[in-house]
Amino acid sequence: MSSINDQLAQLQTDSLAKIEQVTTLLILEDIKTQILGKTGALTEILKGLKDLPNSEKPIIGQLANTVKTTLTTAIDSKRSYLEEEALASQLAQTTIDITLPGIAITIGKTHPITQTIDHIVSLCKQLGFSVAQGPDIETEYTNFEALNVPKNHPARDMQDTFYMKNGNVLRTHTSPAQIHAMTAQKPPIKIIVPGKVYRCDADVTHSPMFHQIEGLYVDKNVTFAHLKGTLEWLLKELFGKNQKVRFRPSYFPFTEPSTEVDVACFKCNGDGCSLCKKTGWLEILGAGMVNKNVFRHVDYDAEQFTGFAFGLGVDRIAMLKFGISDIRLLYENDIRFLKQF
Repeated sequence: MSSINDQLAQLQTDSLAKIEQVTTLLILEDIKTQILGKTGALTEILKGLKDLPNSEKPIIGQLANTVKTTLTTAIDSKRSYLEEEALASQLAQTTIDITLPGIAITIGKTHPITQTIDHIVSLCKQLGFSVAQGPDIETEYTNFEALNVPKNHPARDMQDTFYMKNGNVLRTHTSPAQIHAMTAQKPPIKIIVPGKVYRCDADVTHSPMFHQIEGLYVDKNVTFAHLKGTLEWLLKELFGKNQKVRFRPSYFPFTEPSTEVDVACFKCNGDGCSLCKKTGWLEILGAGMVNKNVFRHVDYDAEQFTGFAFGLGVDRIAMLKFGISDIRLLYENDIRFLKQF
């Protein structure tokens, strides 16, 4: 026992001396491995335990643990000292001129599309509309047939619609959300549906993915006057109290009667320019009274209930509000463009 006792005592003395003389963290780690590693000096000494009587083994084991604890504490203490010394040296070599201006942190901006959607949604909520959602992928039935768009309608041509292999489509408008909402609940219903829509088209004024906000109001005795009053108020809130608004007869399969709504051109104030193609007006949305055939698809009593629907092109409204000439700027993520908003 005395031999292993002496070896442990000598190991502790020599190791503490080595640890005291260490000048770098790398050397310290090497010494730790040499002393306490799996093949280190302490392990080699303890291999002699098997030759000791059983009565002596606990005594030597306890002594070995004490030595290990002492050396581990010394190594940890030396490591902390060297780390503090290295940090102090680094700080001493680094000069900071506190008179220099700080690095400006760029503050993010809300995208003009998001700003426009948020504004329209907040206005519609004032009129009692609640926000609903619908899936981007629709069946042909919900995207077309339930909305009274027959199979031979030009809008169902491949050049306008993204068809999927399973027969589903990327929705071409937010109107299918009407079908989902009316199928899920009975009147009265008053919702708006903001979302992305998809069509095979791309140029300075068209994008294959763009945004719409659908509006739907169904109840007893809803009339075209309600639709007209709602849209006039909404557009004047969007573009200014003095904004001129006009309604033109139009055709949509899912509304009857149907209308397109224009606002006086912002650029020429209605005198006629290149933006409005010399007409003095800019088309802003489509709307109308919900077609009775649509009600039949959702089991609404068309004799008891009436309703109106409208669809806003968010991207076009954003372009008009912010004076953006090319729709592609909205999707290029150019920080120089986006930080203007």
